[in-house]
Amino acid sequence: MNKKKKTVNKKHRKTKDRLKSLRTLSLTKMKKKVVKKTPAEKPVEETTKKTATKKTPAKKTAAKKTPAKKTAAKKTTAKKTAVKKSKK
Repeated sequence: MNKKKKTVNKKHRKTKDRLKSLRTLSLTKMKKKVVKKTPAEKPVEETTKKTATKKTPAKKTAAKKTPAKKTAAKKTTAKKTAVKKSKK
């Protein structure tokens, strides 16, 4: 059993290394994307938006009510009805 585990672990390790090398190779071949910078918007607009928003009042938390204790319901046993046998 140990021999099988050993060989399987070797195979997994080898495939993992192979895939890692393929991934790094493909990443090196890939060209870098050119990122265009967008012109920054005016900061004046941002300040006017901040003052325009209204603050809502904080909600008050309601006090927790203690649940009323319920009395345990008595279990009633089902009454068995006697089955009458009819004679022929």
